[in-house]
Amino acid sequence: MNEVNSRIALVTGASQGIGRACAVALAAAGATVVLAARNESKLAEVQAEIESAGGTAAAFAIDVASEESIKSAAKAILERFAKVEILVNNAGITRDGLMMSMKRPDWDDVLATNLTGAFLLTQAVLRPMIKNRWGRIINISSVVGRTGQAGQVNYAATKAGLLGMTRSLAREVASRGITVNAVAPGYIETPMTAVLNEKQRADMMTTIPLGRAGTDADIAHAVLYLASEGAGYVTGHVLDVNGGMFMGG
Repeated sequence: MNEVNSRIALVTGASQGIGRACAVALAAAGATVVLAARNESKLAEVQAEIESAGGTAAAFAIDVASEESIKSAAKAILERFAKVEILVNNAGITRDGLMMSMKRPDWDDVLATNLTGAFLLTQAVLRPMIKNRWGRIINISSVVGRTGQAGQVNYAATKAGLLGMTRSLAREVASRGITVNAVAPGYIETPMTAVLNEKQRADMMTTIPLGRAGTDADIAHAVLYLASEGAGYVTGHVLDVNGGMFMGG
């Protein structure tokens, strides 16, 4: 059911964490994976990992906070592959702080990367999906986009924004055979969460009914499902992968 054989998949933030795991899973299922991130050396490592396992991958440097970088990379990707059939908007940053003390650049930078970048890249690769009448767009949101989180008004706003973008775009492109969904991870062990101290980790565990942190593979499995033929009748949906931290509609 999860076969994505011969599909062209683009994953942003693919150099580490959830993005790397999604790229590896898609490649293992038969997709040609376009790896996109700022860190070219780490992208090369992920490409080598995929190729050593018998998969196919190509790396493109991209800064999703830059409209110029997005347009340039998208043009190069489409020139090489002619289309992107599966898009995973995963790239994201945090600049945490309380509202009263948050600096404007910390707000702007997070919105530019997490939300505007996803909008611009989706727009840049959407036309071939529409022309071919097949596509899978998967936006990586967060549990905090569902619940909110003190000290993360900027990050939570972008992740909630992705949910609105997901549902709206799903309505726009459904008639063209394109599905648009979101995955909302909970507490996942990644480089982004590695900055938490032991008390913060322990406190977090008390909020998770399953009693453990998630892994990047947990998210990759969800993305692989939504990218598959088996999810062809699922669109505008938010798939919560959070161990029970948030249970809602």
